[in-house]
Amino acid sequence: MFDSIASLFSFITWPVSWVIVQFHSLYGAIFGPDTGWAWGLSIVSLVVLIRICLVPLFVKQIKSTRNMQVLQPKMKAIQERYKNDKQRQSEEMMKLYKETGTNPLSSCLPIIAQSPFFFALYHVLAGIANNTKIGAINSSLLDSAQKAHIFGAPLSVKFLDNADKVAALGASLTTVRIVAGIMILMMSASQFYTQRQLMTKNVDITVKTPYMQQQKMLMYVFPLIFMGMGINFPVGVLVYWLTTNVWTMGQQMYVINQNPTPGSKAQDAFLQRLLKTATTHGQVRSRRKRKMIATIVGKGPDRNDNERKFVTGLAKAGLAPQADGSLVKSETVAAEAGVGGGQARRQQPKRQSKSQRQASGIATTHTAVAETETETEAEAQAAEPTTLEKGGEQPKKQGSSKQAPAKQAPSKQTSAKHGGQAKSGQAKSGQQGKQQGQQPARSKASGKPAAARSGQAKSGQRKGQQRPKHPSKK
Repeated sequence: MFDSIASLFSFITWPVSWVIVQFHSLYGAIFGPDTGWAWGLSIVSLVVLIRICLVPLFVKQIKSTRNMQVLQPKMKAIQERYKNDKQRQSEEMMKLYKETGTNPLSSCLPIIAQSPFFFALYHVLAGIANNTKIGAINSSLLDSAQKAHIFGAPLSVKFLDNADKVAALGASLTTVRIVAGIMILMMSASQFYTQRQLMTKNVDITVKTPYMQQQKMLMYVFPLIFMGMGINFPVGVLVYWLTTNVWTMGQQMYVINQNPTPGSKAQDAFLQRLLKTATTHGQVRSRRKRKMIATIVGKGPDRNDNERKFVTGLAKAGLAPQADGSLVKSETVAAEAGVGGGQARRQQPKRQSKSQRQASGIATTHTAVAETETETEAEAQAAEPTTLEKGGEQPKKQGSSKQAPAKQAPSKQTSAKHGGQAKSGQAKSGQQGKQQGQQPARSKASGKPAAARSGQAKSGQRKGQQRPKHPSKK
């Protein structure tokens, strides 16, 4: 099956074989023309050259993948709205892609672009295994490639080849299967690790869509598919595949550390590193990092949690991010961040035993009683001058009042009568004052609250001596 697919890409077989021959002439001068190192490194160099040429497509793939992640909620809403009209659903999807500038096939571009080179290399190695000249590989190079072994396994043999074919190339079937099996496992493990890094660190954790579940499922399915396909590929193709998987893994790690997806754990780690650098040096020298800061500033209230945390950290350090990505020292921003940046912590009361709580309660009661007694004495002292003042004013009024001589006798009788009442009033007020003076002591003994005792003190009659009212005021 793979032979027929590889024949479809025969047009690119000659360029691929020519590149391999050029690298072989370079490494053959160092390690020897017939060694596995010369041919193996030639294949590795071919992979590196192809992947460097595909870097622009990889960047486009990253942008397309992130746009698809952002559009997943809108796509789901369109599917729910037009679930009974497939044509309208497709039209709305295409309209959404056009408005956002997203191409769903962009995420597959690197894989599609690598496929011709992959099958062309498979075609070249199959010709070497069948002792057939192909592309730029002549008879001398064909003999050299057949002698080349990688860890004892010929480049052109497969995991499922029989022992006679392997023995004809000067190797044992056991060695071939061990080497091929290890390479297949490493290839699958690198694929799984790369996909897992993408799903756990470089995905917006605030967006939960079916697309994420699909990617999570493919994370476990792809390694199994590669293991099943790997047993049908020559060792040289496994070298190519393992190399390209390792390249992809390193490339993804670089993207995760330097250009993470907004809202992901990788972005949080990146912004914390950037915050540490900015607070240490007071500025950001990298143009790419300044561009990222400018993007965060331009978002305004639409920033995610990681970006808000980054801006708050800059403010606490006295740095204000500008629209061009630069940082300016600002004492006002630092003061505001220092005042309102942290939340007030709730102070927990200290633990106390039952005896300590009882002792503190008794002390509080004694303090309240003492305060009540002090207030009562102060009120009594304040009331006495007022009473004397009023008593001094009344005789003046009596002397100044002018009445007829015929009415003076009754007024004397009335004043005498009131004089007796005043004496009895003074006696009563003295008794009441004594009773009020005894009330705090009684309340202290009974243990009543301070509010109740103060209420009793205020509800009684006015303390001190009370003068009778003048007849003219009745």
